[in-house]
Amino acid sequence: MGEFFNLDNKFFQAINKVVDCCGLSILWVICSIPIVTAGTATTALYYTINKVIRHGRGYVWSEYWHAFRTNFKQSAIAWLIVLLALALMVSDGYIMYQYAMQGETIGSIYIMFVVLFVLICMWANYIFPYIARFENTMKRIFKNTAVIAVANLPWTILMIVIFALCCVAVYLFPVVLIILPALYMLFVNLIMERIFSKYMSEEDKAEEEERNREYHN
Repeated sequence: MGEFFNLDNKFFQAINKVVDCCGLSILWVICSIPIVTAGTATTALYYTINKVIRHGRGYVWSEYWHAFRTNFKQSAIAWLIVLLALALMVSDGYIMYQYAMQGETIGSIYIMFVVLFVLICMWANYIFPYIARFENTMKRIFKNTAVIAVANLPWTILMIVIFALCCVAVYLFPVVLIILPALYMLFVNLIMERIFSKYMSEEDKAEEEERNREYHN
Protein backbone atom coordinates (compact mmCIF):
# COMPACT_ATOMS: atom_id res chain seq x y z
CA MET A 1 0.00 0.00 0.00
CA GLY A 2 2.85 2.35 0.79
CA GLU A 3 4.19 1.98 -2.74
CA PHE A 4 0.76 2.78 -4.21
CA PHE A 5 0.56 6.11 -2.39
CA ASN A 6 4.12 7.01 -3.39
CA LEU A 7 3.77 10.07 -5.65
CA ASP A 8 6.79 8.93 -7.66
CA ASN A 9 5.25 5.65 -8.77
CA LYS A 10 4.14 5.08 -12.37
CA PHE A 11 0.44 5.47 -11.60
CA PHE A 12 0.78 8.98 -10.20
CA GLN A 13 3.29 9.89 -12.91
CA ALA A 14 0.70 8.88 -15.52
CA ILE A 15 -1.98 10.95 -13.75
CA ASN A 16 0.38 13.94 -13.72
CA LYS A 17 0.97 13.52 -17.46
CA VAL A 18 -2.78 13.51 -18.12
CA VAL A 19 -3.26 16.63 -16.01
CA ASP A 20 -0.35 18.32 -17.80
CA CYS A 21 -1.88 17.42 -21.17
CA CYS A 22 -5.19 18.95 -20.12
CA GLY A 23 -3.43 22.11 -18.97
CA LEU A 24 -1.47 22.33 -22.22
CA SER A 25 -4.60 21.82 -24.32
CA ILE A 26 -6.42 24.61 -22.47
CA LEU A 27 -3.39 26.89 -22.84
CA TRP A 28 -3.26 26.17 -26.55
CA VAL A 29 -6.97 26.89 -27.02
CA ILE A 30 -6.78 30.19 -25.10
CA CYS A 31 -3.63 31.33 -26.93
CA SER A 32 -5.16 30.40 -30.32
CA ILE A 33 -8.33 32.45 -29.83
CA PRO A 34 -6.82 35.67 -31.27
CA ILE A 35 -6.23 33.61 -34.49
CA VAL A 36 -2.97 35.44 -35.36
CA THR A 37 -1.27 33.72 -32.41
CA ALA A 38 -2.41 30.19 -33.32
CA GLY A 39 0.91 29.39 -35.00
CA THR A 40 2.90 30.54 -31.99
CA ALA A 41 0.60 28.60 -29.66
CA THR A 42 1.16 25.47 -31.76
CA THR A 43 4.94 25.93 -31.74
CA ALA A 44 4.89 26.31 -27.95
CA LEU A 45 2.65 23.25 -27.63
CA TYR A 46 5.06 21.07 -29.60
CA TYR A 47 8.07 22.39 -27.69
CA THR A 48 6.46 21.69 -24.31
CA ILE A 49 5.18 18.26 -25.31
CA ASN A 50 8.67 17.28 -26.44
CA LYS A 51 10.56 18.72 -23.49
CA VAL A 52 8.20 18.22 -20.53
CA ILE A 53 5.75 15.45 -21.42
CA ARG A 54 8.16 13.25 -23.40
CA HIS A 55 11.40 13.87 -21.54
CA GLY A 56 10.34 15.24 -18.16
CA ARG A 57 12.52 18.35 -18.38
CA GLY A 58 11.08 21.47 -16.75
CA TYR A 59 7.48 22.46 -16.02
CA VAL A 60 4.52 22.89 -18.35
CA TRP A 61 3.66 26.51 -17.52
CA SER A 62 7.19 27.96 -17.62
CA GLU A 63 8.33 25.98 -20.68
CA TYR A 64 5.20 26.81 -22.65
CA TRP A 65 5.52 30.55 -22.10
CA HIS A 66 9.27 30.43 -22.73
CA ALA A 67 8.64 28.83 -26.13
CA PHE A 68 5.73 31.18 -26.83
CA ARG A 69 7.84 34.30 -26.24
CA THR A 70 10.98 32.98 -27.92
CA ASN A 71 9.26 31.87 -31.13
CA PHE A 72 6.51 34.47 -31.29
CA LYS A 73 7.68 36.54 -34.27
CA GLN A 74 8.79 33.69 -36.52
CA SER A 75 5.78 31.50 -35.76
CA ALA A 76 3.34 34.38 -36.24
CA ILE A 77 4.80 35.25 -39.66
CA ALA A 78 4.77 31.61 -40.76
CA TRP A 79 1.18 31.20 -39.57
CA LEU A 80 -0.06 34.31 -41.38
CA ILE A 81 1.53 33.09 -44.62
CA VAL A 82 -0.06 29.66 -44.20
CA LEU A 83 -3.41 31.21 -43.24
CA LEU A 84 -3.36 33.47 -46.30
CA ALA A 85 -2.55 30.53 -48.58
CA LEU A 86 -5.37 28.44 -47.07
CA ALA A 87 -7.82 31.33 -47.35
CA LEU A 88 -6.97 31.75 -51.04
CA MET A 89 -7.51 28.05 -51.68
CA VAL A 90 -10.88 28.11 -49.90
CA SER A 91 -12.15 31.27 -51.61
CA ASP A 92 -10.99 30.31 -55.12
CA GLY A 93 -12.20 26.74 -54.64
CA TYR A 94 -15.62 27.97 -53.53
CA ILE A 95 -15.94 30.27 -56.55
CA MET A 96 -14.96 27.48 -58.94
CA TYR A 97 -17.36 25.10 -57.21
CA GLN A 98 -20.22 27.54 -57.81
CA TYR A 99 -19.30 27.64 -61.49
CA ALA A 100 -19.29 23.83 -61.57
CA MET A 101 -22.76 23.73 -60.02
CA GLN A 102 -23.96 25.99 -62.85
CA GLY A 103 -22.56 23.61 -65.45
CA GLU A 104 -19.52 25.71 -66.39
CA THR A 105 -16.59 23.55 -67.53
CA ILE A 106 -14.00 25.80 -65.89
CA GLY A 107 -15.63 25.13 -62.54
CA SER A 108 -14.17 21.62 -62.43
CA ILE A 109 -10.80 23.06 -61.40
CA TYR A 110 -12.21 23.48 -57.89
CA ILE A 111 -10.78 19.99 -57.33
CA MET A 112 -7.31 21.42 -57.87
CA PHE A 113 -7.88 23.96 -55.09
CA VAL A 114 -9.08 21.19 -52.75
CA VAL A 115 -5.91 19.23 -53.44
CA LEU A 116 -3.74 22.31 -52.90
CA PHE A 117 -5.56 23.01 -49.62
CA VAL A 118 -4.72 19.50 -48.37
CA LEU A 119 -1.10 19.81 -49.52
CA ILE A 120 -0.68 23.10 -47.65
CA CYS A 121 -2.12 21.50 -44.50
CA MET A 122 0.32 18.60 -44.85
CA TRP A 123 3.22 21.03 -45.24
CA ALA A 124 2.07 23.25 -42.36
CA ASN A 125 2.01 20.21 -40.08
CA TYR A 126 5.82 20.31 -40.15
CA ILE A 127 6.42 24.05 -39.97
CA PHE A 128 5.65 24.74 -36.32
CA PRO A 129 7.35 21.64 -34.88
CA TYR A 130 10.38 22.56 -37.00
CA ILE A 131 10.43 26.11 -35.57
CA ALA A 132 10.12 24.65 -32.07
CA ARG A 133 13.15 22.42 -32.61
CA PHE A 134 15.52 24.31 -34.90
CA GLU A 135 16.78 27.83 -35.53
CA ASN A 136 16.73 28.95 -39.15
CA THR A 137 15.62 31.70 -41.54
CA MET A 138 12.03 31.80 -42.76
CA LYS A 139 13.14 30.88 -46.27
CA ARG A 140 15.04 27.82 -45.05
CA ILE A 141 12.18 26.81 -42.73
CA PHE A 142 9.66 26.78 -45.58
CA LYS A 143 12.05 25.00 -47.94
CA ASN A 144 13.24 22.40 -45.43
CA THR A 145 9.77 21.53 -44.16
CA ALA A 146 8.44 21.14 -47.71
CA VAL A 147 11.29 18.77 -48.57
CA ILE A 148 10.86 16.80 -45.32
CA ALA A 149 7.09 16.51 -45.84
CA VAL A 150 7.57 15.06 -49.34
CA ALA A 151 10.50 12.83 -48.34
CA ASN A 152 8.39 11.28 -45.55
CA LEU A 153 5.10 11.17 -47.43
CA PRO A 154 3.57 8.08 -45.74
CA TRP A 155 4.05 9.64 -42.29
CA THR A 156 2.82 12.99 -43.62
CA ILE A 157 -0.38 11.41 -44.91
CA LEU A 158 -0.92 9.52 -41.65
CA MET A 159 -0.58 12.70 -39.58
CA ILE A 160 -2.99 14.67 -41.76
CA VAL A 161 -5.55 11.84 -41.63
CA ILE A 162 -5.34 11.77 -37.82
CA PHE A 163 -5.60 15.57 -37.80
CA ALA A 164 -8.78 15.39 -39.88
CA LEU A 165 -10.24 12.80 -37.51
CA CYS A 166 -9.41 15.06 -34.56
CA CYS A 167 -11.22 17.95 -36.26
CA VAL A 168 -14.29 15.74 -36.71
CA ALA A 169 -14.08 14.68 -33.06
CA VAL A 170 -13.93 18.32 -31.92
CA TYR A 171 -16.89 19.20 -34.16
CA LEU A 172 -18.99 16.37 -32.74
CA PHE A 173 -17.77 16.57 -29.13
CA PRO A 174 -16.29 20.04 -28.39
CA VAL A 175 -15.48 18.98 -24.81
CA VAL A 176 -12.52 16.92 -26.10
CA LEU A 177 -10.69 20.22 -26.63
CA ILE A 178 -9.62 19.98 -22.99
CA ILE A 179 -7.17 17.19 -23.88
CA LEU A 180 -7.20 16.36 -27.62
CA PRO A 181 -4.79 19.11 -28.82
CA ALA A 182 -2.03 17.84 -26.51
CA LEU A 183 -2.75 14.19 -27.34
CA TYR A 184 -2.59 14.90 -31.05
CA MET A 185 0.66 16.80 -30.64
CA LEU A 186 2.08 13.96 -28.58
CA PHE A 187 1.24 11.60 -31.44
CA VAL A 188 2.88 14.03 -33.90
CA ASN A 189 5.92 14.34 -31.66
CA LEU A 190 6.47 10.59 -31.58
CA ILE A 191 6.60 10.56 -35.39
CA MET A 192 8.26 13.92 -35.95
CA GLU A 193 11.22 13.32 -33.66
CA ARG A 194 12.07 10.13 -35.55
CA ILE A 195 11.92 12.11 -38.79
CA PHE A 196 13.92 15.08 -37.49
CA SER A 197 16.63 12.81 -36.11
CA LYS A 198 17.47 11.78 -39.68
CA TYR A 199 18.44 15.36 -40.45
CA MET A 200 20.40 16.04 -37.26
CA SER A 201 24.14 15.61 -36.95
CA GLU A 202 25.49 12.88 -34.69
CA GLU A 203 26.91 15.58 -32.41
CA ASP A 204 23.53 17.28 -32.00
CA LYS A 205 21.80 13.96 -31.27
CA ALA A 206 24.46 13.03 -28.72
CA GLU A 207 24.15 16.40 -26.95
CA GLU A 208 20.38 16.10 -26.75
CA GLU A 209 20.55 12.56 -25.38
CA GLU A 210 23.05 13.74 -22.79
CA ARG A 211 20.76 16.58 -21.67
CA ASN A 212 17.85 14.17 -21.26
CA ARG A 213 20.04 11.72 -19.36
CA GLU A 214 21.40 14.40 -17.02
CA TYR A 215 17.89 15.59 -16.12
CA HIS A 216 16.62 12.10 -15.31
CA ASN A 217 19.70 11.40 -13.21
